[in-house]
Amino acid sequence: MWFIFALAATFGWGLADLFYKKSAQDNDRYSHLKTAIWVGLVMGAVSIALIFVSGSEFTLSSLLIDAVKYSPASLSYIISMVVGYAGLRYLELSIISPVQNASGAFSTIAMIIYFTAVGRVAAIGDEFSALDIIGTVIIAAGVIALAIVEKKLSSAEIADNSKYKMGALALIFPLLYCLFDTVGTAADGIILDEETGLGLSETDVLILYGLTFLAAGIIAWIFLLAKTKKAYNPFAKSEKSNAAAACCEEFGQIFYVYAMARKPMLAAPMVASYCIVSVILSRIFLKEKLKASQYACVVSVIVGIVILGISEGLAEAGE
Repeated sequence: MWFIFALAATFGWGLADLFYKKSAQDNDRYSHLKTAIWVGLVMGAVSIALIFVSGSEFTLSSLLIDAVKYSPASLSYIISMVVGYAGLRYLELSIISPVQNASGAFSTIAMIIYFTAVGRVAAIGDEFSALDIIGTVIIAAGVIALAIVEKKLSSAEIADNSKYKMGALALIFPLLYCLFDTVGTAADGIILDEETGLGLSETDVLILYGLTFLAAGIIAWIFLLAKTKKAYNPFAKSEKSNAAAACCEEFGQIFYVYAMARKPMLAAPMVASYCIVSVILSRIFLKEKLKASQYACVVSVIVGIVILGISEGLAEAGE
């Protein structure tokens, strides 16, 4: 089931990226904070609902202990996402998303090193089939190649386009996202691993991450109030794109957590390929133009996903 979960997360987050871009206002310096508030609201609401539905008996002390356990992942994710929201004000979605999501390949390398060191994986060939390895390598190579292509294209476009107010410095946003997301994804894979993890269930992680993002959203709302002297109303009609983005983000998050708990080293690069969905959607709905090199990278990633799907199907048929 990890493949289905990862595929659902890929489409959910790809769609979220589209709405994130639609909500990023060039003339609103705080648009990224407004997006963070909405994500915090949705994630917080889902977390509170999960506490009641799952019957989790959190005490203040246990909540704090678990929050500390999960903090390397949750804080890295929150920082990366807010940085990503800010970057969308200065760069096109088809540029920023692939550069950001090279993190999937880097986090997989980090997890392989960690799991090998702790004896979780004696040999990659024993843990995964040949098709798993081939599909993962193709996906990781495709995402990294797309990131490189986008960086080259964006550097040239930024130099010739006055709408990029920060010039080449705008590329710092996706690069910082990539760094923090690498840390967060690798930490998630380690924390959620069923054999060597920290004892947190998928539901625990969803609750902790949601409550942490809710706290971050509240802090962002208070900051906006202090800076603008006006209370931000997230339920205004103009905030529909933020609401849609937050819902798609949480949809993807739920399936991502379950995929990472089962096959972290395979799920990470596959989920990171949601940038392919973002690129395709940006072409369809935002009319962002794509070049042949970009299409080639997109096709290679799709081929890698198909190979993983075939491998998962063969594995289930053999059980």
